[in-house]
Amino acid sequence: MPRPLIGTTPMSAAQRQARRRARLGQQMIDLPAAAPSHPRSPPRPRRWAVAVATLIELQGQYQVWLDRLPDNLEGSPLAERLQAIAELDLTELEAIALPRGYGRDR
Repeated sequence: MPRPLIGTTPMSAAQRQARRRARLGQQMIDLPAAAPSHPRSPPRPRRWAVAVATLIELQGQYQVWLDRLPDNLEGSPLAERLQAIAELDLTELEAIALPRGYGRDR
């Protein structure tokens, strides 16, 4: 089935293309701005510092849990796991000098 005529004479290919570009241009104006597909994450040294701080905070919470453990659970697998977490030396993670990269390590 042929398309209905918009005017009295058929439009040329250039006229159809111009009309299409104008319609697409108007649609692009109406579209909201898209959010970036890859939000910029903080630099690695900052992410490292946050991760180490989180680990130290969690270790403290596990230590409190171990300290408040009832007497009947001493020597249980739960107490052993909590003790293993509490004995980890996380200060070594804080002391690591991270590489800065791109010739800035000097």
